[in-house]
Amino acid sequence: MDFKAEVTRLINEFLETRPDLFLIDLKISPSSDITVILDGDNGVSLQDCLDASRAVEFNLDREVHDFGLQVMSAGLSEPLESPRQFRKNIGRAIDVLLSDDSRVEGELVNVDEEKIVIRLEYRRPKLIGKGKEDVVEDKEIPYSEIKKALVVIKF
Repeated sequence: MDFKAEVTRLINEFLETRPDLFLIDLKISPSSDITVILDGDNGVSLQDCLDASRAVEFNLDREVHDFGLQVMSAGLSEPLESPRQFRKNIGRAIDVLLSDDSRVEGELVNVDEEKIVIRLEYRRPKLIGKGKEDVVEDKEIPYSEIKKALVVIKF
């Protein structure tokens, strides 16, 4: 079994024991530096990263293949990619770059396997008369139209 396949197998075996965690990314550089990015339904603790690291490190032989290993949680700056990631962020504001390069920002209110639903709140000119009115609208966005989605950090 090649090195990447072995690392992938070890990570997947670890994740089978922890159904609350899921893999975001696994990278192996030409110099055998392994980077594992995890996320979880309830976040990822330092202990979760240590457990995943041990699951890989203790089952690979450094005499056969020398490697470096980094296991980390997906930070807020990481784009949302899977329905599971979107689901854990329901209720938060997200900024979505669409495939036509337009942007939509609003509260994530619903997620399923095909699309997300964002609640948009904005002001527009009244349809009749002068002035402006507040509008609240739910917009469905299929995953196929999402180029990049990030959680909006507000202080």
